Amino acid sequence: MGSAGQAVARLAVALAPAARRAWVACGPGNNGGDGLVAATQLHLLGWQVAVSLLGDGSRRPADAAQALLQAQQAGVHITTGLAAADGAHGLAIDALLGLGSRRPPEGDIAAAVHLLNLGQAPVLAIDLPTGLCGDTGRLLGATAVHATHTLALLTLKPGLFTAQGRDHAGRVWLDDLGVATHADTATAWLTGPRVLAGLLPARAHAQHKGSFGDVLVLGGAPGMGGAALLAARAALTAGAGRTFMARLDGDAAPDPQRPELMPRTPDAALHAGLLQRATVVCGCGGGSLVAAHLPAVLEHAPRLVLDADGLNALAADSALRAALRARTARGQATVLTPHPLEAARLLGCDTAAVQADRLTQAQALADSLQATVVLKGSGSIIATPGRPPAINPTGNARLGTGGSGDVLAGWLGGLWSQSVDANAHTAATAAVWLHGRAAEHGDERLPLRAADLIEAMAASLPH
Repeated sequence: MGSAGQAVARLAVALAPAARRAWVACGPGNNGGDGLVAATQLHLLGWQVAVSLLGDGSRRPADAAQALLQAQQAGVHITTGLAAADGAHGLAIDALLGLGSRRPPEGDIAAAVHLLNLGQAPVLAIDLPTGLCGDTGRLLGATAVHATHTLALLTLKPGLFTAQGRDHAGRVWLDDLGVATHADTATAWLTGPRVLAGLLPARAHAQHKGSFGDVLVLGGAPGMGGAALLAARAALTAGAGRTFMARLDGDAAPDPQRPELMPRTPDAALHAGLLQRATVVCGCGGGSLVAAHLPAVLEHAPRLVLDADGLNALAADSALRAALRARTARGQATVLTPHPLEAARLLGCDTAAVQADRLTQAQALADSLQATVVLKGSGSIIATPGRPPAINPTGNARLGTGGSGDVLAGWLGGLWSQSVDANAHTAATAAVWLHGRAAEHGDERLPLRAADLIEAMAASLPH
């Protein structure tokens, strides 16, 4: 607790060196103890610190009780109500509930959450914003602290990066307090730019278009041809050697913006050997027509990205789900890219159940269908049977626009087609990271149009 409190104080000084006045809202548990140590350290540095000590003090753990005694002996101003919240403060510290909480904030704790959110001072949350579940990122009740910064202690918590976590955690910092952790104990992994390593190596002079694989995009029912176009253009830009497009609306005209794309009729694409060698991106704008082609796709495609209406067809047909599971035994790899509603259909539940525990539900879907699953949304989850899921930290609400998912599916296909050694999990994780990264350059008040997203992804590749 001493190390944790000192870490909080160090970060507070670094974040707000000119503040000199802080309000620390402390709960009755160890999180409150961390806050009391931080308050003592800031007081000794000459800060004016006001502490609100809230909750049932009779249940205070021994370490937290010792921290309270030391704060009192140091002369820290401590009250047992919320009067300390009055006045101008340069920084507020949320030390109310932390990791062990499983119930919504109540009473004075809930009132403190309200004041933290209402105040003008930046808020530093210790370990977790109060009211947020550290495992899932869901809110424990109707509200939670909207922190400006969160200092995670010992390890990062999955809930900081998915569901409501990113809206409530602000900028996340980590202090491991000098305690080593072992990789084999991880419940999830946070992805970063290194996921692209090896997937886009420098191209040798002697390589040619055949060196980078073929992608077949199958989708685009009447009225939704743009979805197939976006996916195909993304696959091409991602680096596929040859990109074929089979539109279900019967349009086999060249794309005037990207004449490099090679149109095919669905029958020609599925019966000319292309299906057996290509990385297939299926379902983008596919409508009800895509279901008739799924048996052949599931049987023959060596690598398959299944999106949108392809997923809806799968949810409606148990025979197709059985055919999907059978692919693993043949060494064929599959990535499914559902948004929460599509995942709910596949799991036989509602969207709220999916969003309540995104990591568990994504892993359950991956295990059930024996495929890699990208559960899209804030903090997209990449789950694969037999390994901990990954959480993607990039992206923002600029991606909430029509066609963004089609671009992701196409880019994933184009990236995957180039590397014979890349597994589905690696390719999916890399594509999702880059997809989110592209949205971070621009005004977050405006959507990133899907056609522009393709070029933004190319421009966001790490050098």
